[in-house]
Amino acid sequence: MKSSDPLWKQALAGKMPEHLAREVDIYETEIALRKQGKIDERLFAETRLRRGTYGQRYDNGQRYDGATFQEMHYPSGDLTKGPNTMWDAPGMQRIKIPGGGLNAEQLETMADLAEEYSDNIAHVTTRQDFQLHYIHIDDTPSLMRRLAAANITTREACGNAVRNVTACPYAGVCQDEVFDVTPYSRALANFLLGHPDCQNFGRKFKPAFSGCAQHACGLTNLHDVGFIASKQSENGVEKRGFQMFVGGGLGAVPYMAKLFDSFVPAEEILPLTQAIARVFARLGEKKNRNRARIKFLIQDLGIEKFKELVLEERKTLPDDPRWTDYVKDAEQFSEAPLKPGGEWPSAAADGFERWLNTNIRPQKQTGYVVVTVALPLGDITANQLRSLADIVRRFTKETIRTTVEQNFVIRWVSQSDLPEIYKALEAVGLGDPGAGAIVDIVTCPGTDTCKLGISSSRGLAGELHRALAEKSFELDESVQHLHIKISGCFNSCGQHHVADLGFYGVSRKVGGFAVPHFQVVLGGEWEHNGGSYGLPVVAIPSKNIPKVVTRLTERYVAGRANGETFKDFVKRIGKVELKKALEDLAKPPADPADRSFFSDWGDPREYTLGDMGVGECAGEVVSSVEFDLAAAEREVFEAQIALESGQVENAGKTAYQSMIHAAKALVKINHQNISDDPGEIIGEFRTRFYDTQKFWDPYAGGKFANYLFDAHQKADQPYTGDSSRYLIDEAQLFIDAAHSCYNKMGTAVGV
Repeated sequence: MKSSDPLWKQALAGKMPEHLAREVDIYETEIALRKQGKIDERLFAETRLRRGTYGQRYDNGQRYDGATFQEMHYPSGDLTKGPNTMWDAPGMQRIKIPGGGLNAEQLETMADLAEEYSDNIAHVTTRQDFQLHYIHIDDTPSLMRRLAAANITTREACGNAVRNVTACPYAGVCQDEVFDVTPYSRALANFLLGHPDCQNFGRKFKPAFSGCAQHACGLTNLHDVGFIASKQSENGVEKRGFQMFVGGGLGAVPYMAKLFDSFVPAEEILPLTQAIARVFARLGEKKNRNRARIKFLIQDLGIEKFKELVLEERKTLPDDPRWTDYVKDAEQFSEAPLKPGGEWPSAAADGFERWLNTNIRPQKQTGYVVVTVALPLGDITANQLRSLADIVRRFTKETIRTTVEQNFVIRWVSQSDLPEIYKALEAVGLGDPGAGAIVDIVTCPGTDTCKLGISSSRGLAGELHRALAEKSFELDESVQHLHIKISGCFNSCGQHHVADLGFYGVSRKVGGFAVPHFQVVLGGEWEHNGGSYGLPVVAIPSKNIPKVVTRLTERYVAGRANGETFKDFVKRIGKVELKKALEDLAKPPADPADRSFFSDWGDPREYTLGDMGVGECAGEVVSSVEFDLAAAEREVFEAQIALESGQVENAGKTAYQSMIHAAKALVKINHQNISDDPGEIIGEFRTRFYDTQKFWDPYAGGKFANYLFDAHQKADQPYTGDSSRYLIDEAQLFIDAAHSCYNKMGTAVGV
């Protein structure tokens, strides 16, 4: 019996908050109306997304009956009409967990749902949410009612809305925090949920809280609005407040958040965020989704003008008692231990000692620690969730949270209980050591289920985890604490930009065949709330990425100066030198019979578009296109080197030229005599590839072509450090898209 049935509804009615129950009833009606054709699919798509319900990909692009991804999702063959997967096949349900905070009952509810509706797996995301895959849309109202009965909502887990409000999972127990940000993150989450001023955004809006500036637990630099705890003395009285940042974001082109105000009083964070939401809703881009995030609005206006507009908006806001009531109510929040604090345990077996070294963090409260439960790939089974619920009841007052590194942390564990809690976790397969270490790899779903996936991020992460776990305690101490993060495509869902070793999926042709690759991204910093973003260095075939990790870490150990971080090492050695050290790994295997190179991790099938044809003319054209695209990649790398050496203007111009040359490479396929004039190249590219939608991504649309058009329009303007940095990222993505376009043309090139 499903919770849409009358008896289930009656049983759950008393457990569901009234507003959540009403939301699910409305959603169920909207599903029925869509099936009757009374709601447009485009409108319903945003409706279901705002309730966390996505379509998903299957079997790396193949359905069980052999239909291709395109046939399944675009049966008409028209990629512009949008997918219809929610009715034909299961999808994904995202579940909102503000600040990552859960209790035992909610863990058990998640276990039941994973077992009954999904594939028995719950997945923790990089924004402290849960995702359940293989969910049928007809089951989503039932699932939502079960969640609502446990006081969990999926509302605005996706869509053009305020997403999950994330917060440091160590808030309240961290030794380095200014104060506990938990109550303020909860107040903001409650205030913004369904707020009428947050319903007309062009894209999503992500808030985050951190209790300190030096660690990475809150990642405020990556967010649309970020708050870092701060204190200020006024008339001899210590006052709580926040450093407030705006306009951060990863995605295809990452933007570092800018300081909005060095101190915002705690009672002002709700009205000020509301004012920001109103300015974003009014002035943010609506038509071009590729520039609809608030980071682009701030870039266009400048931070000072944006701040001026927000403060003017704040003055005109009608007074709302919730501004103070929510904060006052939230400040009543407190946590307490189940047991008295204890002494640190004496030495024990090797497995326990290794776990103690990596998975335990002392609290500021004497005698207590935070225990991290490391989840490889962010996955946990239904039975493990139930066991985890039992464990947190046994050892704590159900004080458990998810983290942005796709793990759990159990707070308020007495030190004397560490041997027993380790034994309990180990018994259910949750006692892996290495939390926060190099083996604790963050990854997005990639080609497993994501419709944008290009390369198998989870497959690669699983292989790296296995290989590194086997030798993790033989690794040098400096290497053990590096961060590896992997995304299946350019959209930084795996947060590859802020990793020591970052990778994102691309495709390239080798010997006329498409081969899964990953761009190697170096120079990022995880600490200081995501302190700096890395840039791509070279694309390497997927099967050679483990060798990349080995080679770079060995080089780091051998050449590291005293106490030098990996980021500083990369900066000192230089990316030119590091690229040279990896270039041989970009080549195909010496043995032509070795076909493993042409398949992705976890998928035995060849990742190929087939033979390119046999005509000599086609051979010359293929050679020319590939050569020209390689030259464009070289140029964008040179732009990166110029930027790092302070040659800002040269960096911007070189990045722009690399885009022009990549566009020309494609145009030359059918127009050999194209001139070097950028205007003519742009015109021919627009006519032959943009207008015809050959240079078109099913989900990003003309996003990458627009990078080229925008760069051409601004080519006469002087470049700044920021504009050159963004243009280099855009140029690399345009060139990656040019490779992809050429690969998709396949045999047509030989006609």
